[in-house]
Amino acid sequence: MNKFIFVSGGVCSSLGKGVAASSLGALLEGRGFNVRMVKCDPYINVDAGTMSPYQHGEVYVTDDGAETDLDLGNYARFTSGPLSCANSITTGQIYDAVIRKEREGRYLGRTIQVIPHITDEIKRRILAVANESPDNDVVIVEIGGTVGDIESIPFLEAARQMIHEMGRNNAISVHLTLIPEVAGAELKTKPTQHSVKAMQELGIQPDILICRSPVMLDEATRRKIALFTNVENEAVIVSYDVDTTIYQVPLVFYEQKLDQIALKKMGVEVRHANLSAWYSMMDKFNARNGRVRVGVVGKYMELHDAYKSVYEALFHAGLACGVEMEIVKIDSAQLETVPNLDDVLGSGGGAPVDGVLVPGGFGERGVDGMAQAAAWARTRKAPYFGICLGMQVMVIEWARNVLRWENANSTEFSHDTAYPVVSLLEDQVDVQMMGGTMRLGNSESHVREGTLLKSAYGEAVIHERHRHRYEFSNKYRAGMTGSGLVISAFTHDNALVESVEWPDHPWGVGVQFHPEFKSKPTAAHPLFTAFVEAVIKNAAGRKKQGA
Repeated sequence: MNKFIFVSGGVCSSLGKGVAASSLGALLEGRGFNVRMVKCDPYINVDAGTMSPYQHGEVYVTDDGAETDLDLGNYARFTSGPLSCANSITTGQIYDAVIRKEREGRYLGRTIQVIPHITDEIKRRILAVANESPDNDVVIVEIGGTVGDIESIPFLEAARQMIHEMGRNNAISVHLTLIPEVAGAELKTKPTQHSVKAMQELGIQPDILICRSPVMLDEATRRKIALFTNVENEAVIVSYDVDTTIYQVPLVFYEQKLDQIALKKMGVEVRHANLSAWYSMMDKFNARNGRVRVGVVGKYMELHDAYKSVYEALFHAGLACGVEMEIVKIDSAQLETVPNLDDVLGSGGGAPVDGVLVPGGFGERGVDGMAQAAAWARTRKAPYFGICLGMQVMVIEWARNVLRWENANSTEFSHDTAYPVVSLLEDQVDVQMMGGTMRLGNSESHVREGTLLKSAYGEAVIHERHRHRYEFSNKYRAGMTGSGLVISAFTHDNALVESVEWPDHPWGVGVQFHPEFKSKPTAAHPLFTAFVEAVIKNAAGRKKQGA
């Protein structure tokens, strides 16, 4: 069967459409249905690859190398269906495809219009996801933006057409709105009424309302909302603020029978629900004992979503290890002006961090601060985890401070360095276009025996996702390994270095790939788990010594 659920939002942005859509997907998977997720982004960019992390958060990379919106990261963490470039649709992609077809003469001279040509292309891409496998049951389509935005109208019109063409037993609308709280703790339903009215003016009657509210709504308020929005009483669902974690949201929706209501409206027989993994995850959350502090030293610290998957992967590892993770956000550029890093990372700052993580990034700003943080972790024997740029920083720091190669650097930051220990990939030298041209997507790595990486994965061959242009320079491989730096993983042909480790160190690992993209709350990534285990051990050792 092919059933479609269109998730839209109203009143304002950042209400949690992605979490709501993902939670519904998790519940349907818990009932044995095969679910596929699709994100429709109204921006005209072809993809998220060239967008600023400050403006749009992290870029989530799929196995096939698509650079997508961070909501696909939510889909990956909540659901198990495969994600690829097909699951991310932007206005830029749609118009690009239609214009290419027009230039090729495929429209036979007809005038190209939003309806039907743009909406037809949107529908074609959504249906393509549904038809990827005969086993697909439900496609959940999240429409980005807010109802009323001019950019979202073509996607909402495509949704309206699909609901009309397929019938309400095959396609339904789920609309997320806000119930604000004003002075005196009074909850207001009027914004929700106006939001649904805006949807109705576009020809879409929501079948289910999800009301974002600071508290659970009483029955009288829910009846009032149902009456004024033409939605059944039982179909008014409340997404209230949880004081635990966003991963409780599927269980909050389950208690209100969101998945049963959706299946009923689509004429699907309700199967037994198995949510044991989610209940087990919440049991682990409630059973956490103790807290450890990890300093995340990065370039884009002002916006939490810039490193969304990294923070979530640390949280997942904390669940697996039974501890609460306190993330200390440290701007790497500011570290460059600090005379003594102990005043920030060590006991001089009052509460020292128990481990350091340096995530990915682009550009020269703050790199020296990252290198200083790496040097601090290496010499203080504190657990260190470098991801992408974080691994390259390990290599640069080792060259400068162990090998004494003055001003060793990456050619990304210094074209005239005497020691370019990190350099541009050969196939990137003549690349002029910025979008979608890096080393992207899933790649096979071979892990050396006797390394921390092998201990974490337990496997000799691993598959992880990449997003970068620069690599460890093979010209300096002998000098690095001769001085003690451990290379713990290579590409299948031994041509590229995928991971390095510090010798005689409790846990100092850098990887060129992005393991955070594969971590889930119900299945923490083994590399993050190994890092947090080392952090816990370091914290216990310092506590024992009274440090």
